[in-house]
Amino acid sequence: MTTSHGSDDAAAQIAAQQASAKRHMWLHFTRMSTFADHDVPLIVRGSGPYVFDDRGKRYLDGLSGLFVSQIGHGRREVAEAAARQGSELAYFPLWSYAHPRAIELAERLAGMAPGDLNRVFFTTSGSEAVESAWKLAKQYFKMTGEPGRYKVISRDIAYHGTSMGALAITGLPGLKAPFEPLPAGGVRVPNTNFYRAPGFVAHDLAAFGQWAADEIERAILREGPETVAAVFLEPLQNSGGCFPPPPGYFQRVREICDRYGVLLVSDEVICAFGRLGYYFGSQRYGYQPDIITFAKGVTSGYAPLGGMLVRDELMEPFSKGEASFVHGVTFAGHPVSCAVALANLDVFEKEDLLGNVRANEAAFRGTLEKLNDLPIVGDVRGDGYFYGIEMVKDKATRETFSDAESERLLRGFLSHALFEAGLVCRADDRGDPVIQLSPPLTCTQEHFDEIEQILRTVLTQAWARL
Repeated sequence: MTTSHGSDDAAAQIAAQQASAKRHMWLHFTRMSTFADHDVPLIVRGSGPYVFDDRGKRYLDGLSGLFVSQIGHGRREVAEAAARQGSELAYFPLWSYAHPRAIELAERLAGMAPGDLNRVFFTTSGSEAVESAWKLAKQYFKMTGEPGRYKVISRDIAYHGTSMGALAITGLPGLKAPFEPLPAGGVRVPNTNFYRAPGFVAHDLAAFGQWAADEIERAILREGPETVAAVFLEPLQNSGGCFPPPPGYFQRVREICDRYGVLLVSDEVICAFGRLGYYFGSQRYGYQPDIITFAKGVTSGYAPLGGMLVRDELMEPFSKGEASFVHGVTFAGHPVSCAVALANLDVFEKEDLLGNVRANEAAFRGTLEKLNDLPIVGDVRGDGYFYGIEMVKDKATRETFSDAESERLLRGFLSHALFEAGLVCRADDRGDPVIQLSPPLTCTQEHFDEIEQILRTVLTQAWARL
């Protein structure tokens, strides 16, 4: 009888939460009409690489939440660091003041970063970090006698954030159209999707990389070098399904930026803090940025924090007289978030998570590449613990799906089916249809096998439905 009452109470609580969610919540990037006849997925607990819903069902978090949960869920030592800081100093702004945790974290990040990226400007999110980098570039050039430099170059299909400035840098027309006109200055160049390379470089990766980098130079010359402030590139492009850089690509881009006096911004909101086996993706691919933007993995999601790492040269004009960078946000460098970030980085060091990624990335790739025997799988690509699987209608010709077919495949089946099968990942068609994976950095072969088995089952079902 007690069990029955307990079960009834739990069911009533679930029903009440669902009704409240449907009445009051407005979910991000979500078709709210979906929940007219479906429950809102309600995640209530996490442990290691798994999360659990309100009914107790377990899911492998194959996306690290949103490319965030590097150390996994349920880390008591990180939560306790937040509690200690909150009881000591819960909040104070970084507007003309500092606090110990922000100082400690800034020094630690500067010590990890490549080259002379010794200045840290904190934000609360990746979009704010990207926006801050553009604003810094604009003001820097105004202060150094080149006020005409305001344009930014980024790649096709690249995602750099949702605030109005970051959205102007983003290369996804569908995300931009509802909010136009956007700030002026966003210029697009080709990305590094070798699977969809133009015919004249389709069989030569090095030539493709040279061409893609040279397109940045051509864009600078078309726009006029005196008008271009910065090039924003992710080390490994996320949107479109994980496009790694061809060998020599970033070295060529660095040469181009130096030639025309343009800043190179490495947008590492996703790629930093171990996702590619290094603290920064630029270290993996061997190039020196002028600015690195970061967020997400710096705290593994236990508190919000973002920022940018800046070369000493860019700080120099702001260190004189009455000059200041006239920009800031209320919760940037929040004491609790900084304490969490420090505890998160302690876990990285104690458990050698960078080493774990580098030791296991070949196994992760090999396990995912087993899916190449499925007719729906066209390409498996990525590095570290960050992969995209592109789906095709015809493997031989690489024919993709029509918009209607993609709608039925991704939203009509795959997104729901993968979740129901116990895997949190992302089925995305902002470019060609892909499944994206970025599991916690603690994962090993048992988790790779679980991901592969779920994907195999669901993709086989998807093919049968086409």
